[in-house]
Amino acid sequence: MNTGSLTETDLEFLRRPLHGFLTVAAGPLPPQPRPVWFEATPEGTVQLFTPPDTLKVRRMRRDPRASLVVAAPVGERERWVSVAGSVTIEPDGGHDLAARLAPRYWDLDDPKRADLLAGILAEDQLRLVLHPETVSRFDF
Repeated sequence: MNTGSLTETDLEFLRRPLHGFLTVAAGPLPPQPRPVWFEATPEGTVQLFTPPDTLKVRRMRRDPRASLVVAAPVGERERWVSVAGSVTIEPDGGHDLAARLAPRYWDLDDPKRADLLAGILAEDQLRLVLHPETVSRFDF
């Protein structure tokens, strides 16, 4: 099923600690998705953080189109949500987002993970906001 916005069921699924696979426009052929941490917002956008000097940021500055696919892990019923739309690059909120997402994905009682997070927070971070134009989903 395709729609232009995330449903409450989609948002519930996207609030889980799952990796998303981000693909940006203007990339090499074929596209090369990358796993990312993400957060679905109550407003129906999806946001992630990244350092400002990454290839994905350079590509998004030229062409803001991107997509994110999130799938249920092996052992669960097959399910996925795909969000495609344009991305805005926000200079603020990247550090807060990283700090909020880290305990969702990592055990921060592990000193190595805590040190990695400290390194992320010591770098400049942008917040990327994906504004859904097309949302596709499958639940088997």
